[in-house]
Amino acid sequence: MAIKSVWFDLDGTLLPMDQERFTTGYFGLLAKKMAAYGYESGQLVDAVWRGTAAMVRNDGTKSNEEAFWQEFSRIYGEKALLDKELFEAFYENEFKEAKIFCGYNPKAAETVKKLKNMGFLMVLATNPLFPRAATEIRIGWAGLVSSDFEWITTFENSRYCKPNPAYYQEILKKLDLRPEECLMVGNDVTEDMAAAKVGINVFLLTDCLINKEGEDINPYPHGSFEQMIEQIKKF
Repeated sequence: MAIKSVWFDLDGTLLPMDQERFTTGYFGLLAKKMAAYGYESGQLVDAVWRGTAAMVRNDGTKSNEEAFWQEFSRIYGEKALLDKELFEAFYENEFKEAKIFCGYNPKAAETVKKLKNMGFLMVLATNPLFPRAATEIRIGWAGLVSSDFEWITTFENSRYCKPNPAYYQEILKKLDLRPEECLMVGNDVTEDMAAAKVGINVFLLTDCLINKEGEDINPYPHGSFEQMIEQIKKF
């Protein structure tokens, strides 16, 4: 069956980055912003990581946004919920400064636009750990806009995270697609290639490869953006 929809990961795929460098820089900006409101840097970063872990564990009974804030408020109590707008303002404003911790590859935007012009339904299947505002900013850093995609996963509209296969099944259901009609493109062997577990075709982009488990990548079609285009032609 021919591919109808192409799904792209964002961080490390459309947006080149060293994950550790980006995370350290982004947390530094968040800590600087929130220090004025009584949030000590070390505890804040730990609380964000615990909230992130809660989203990764999410079993679909709540949105990832709800999972994050439930865990975050367990640490900081009512204060966290009262300060929610401060965090939202950070992702709409100061977060933009984190652009310096990312790279840029013009081939990413060129590839997305080319595939869209070819008639593919485009999906941004980025791990939904960030708010919509932060996701749209990162899309901009990659040289794209949100309207380039039919669907974008964020922590507001998702109930699972990668590498949970249910994350991919949720997108299939929302867009009324069959697994064999889709291609997932990503740079993380564990998170992005998990799409294959539900029958989705996969392509491993190796420019910013993440392979924490040291898995043999040869079973997966892999390579550059150009090689990914050639792979699509084979379906």
